[in-house]
Formats: sequence, structure tokens, C-alpha cells
Amino acid sequence: MPIYEYICLDCRRQVSLFFRTISEAQEATPTCPHCGSTRLVRRISRVAMLRSEESRLESLMDTNFLSGLEEEDPRALAQFMRRMSNELGEDLGDEFGEVVDRLEAGESPEEIEKHMPELANDSGGGLMDTGEE
Repeated sequence: MPIYEYICLDCRRQVSLFFRTISEAQEATPTCPHCGSTRLVRRISRVAMLRSEESRLESLMDTNFLSGLEEEDPRALAQFMRRMSNELGEDLGDEFGEVVDRLEAGESPEEIEKHMPELANDSGGGLMDTGEE
């Protein structure tokens, strides 16, 4: 069931219109639900591509994407964390967002842990804990 997006030339709003079939959408005269105008211009909508969890996780391991991590670059780490969050499709909370913002600003994981001690886990590790002694 197609949903088409338009911009109303009279009230300048973006509107989404639902049609039961593609032929109905092609034959209908779209009308703005806000102002009643028929002066609508169709927008190209975003496309969503369904991918398996395995496919999403594989894309995270792309070697081009991992570059910079071995150099302990906070900005590269932030980019990786943000992409990982997007691929997983989960909101990881305000603390996660704050950590990523601080990394993007160039702050080191150690500096962030000093200002956010609640990030350290029970084993005493933190942002960069690898489990190695």
C-alpha cells in the first residue's frame, strides 16, 4: 500500500498521502489535508532496505570502517560507536549519546571516565576495557 509524500505549494507543508493501490495514486488528484490545495509536488521518499541482523553486523566489520581505531583516535571510536548504534537500531540512552559527543569533540576515553565514573563496570574496566591485564 503506497504512501506518497508531497510538498504543498500553497501552505508549504510536507504531507503524506495513503493510496490503496498504485493505480489509485496515479489517477487521483492529491489534495493537501491542511489547506485543501491541489497544488502539490511529489517528493522522492526515503527508501528503507530490510537487512538481516547478520548482514548489519557484517557491515560493522568492514575494514575501511574500522580504520582509525588502532590509532586510538577518539573521533574514529565515536564514529564506530554511532554507526554500531544505528545498525543495531536501539536507543542506547543519554549517557551513550554524551560519551559519543565527547569522543567526537576529541576527548579521550580516559578523560571521559574521570568525569563520568558511573561508566566503569563491576570489574573495574570502562570505555576502553579489553579484559586484558
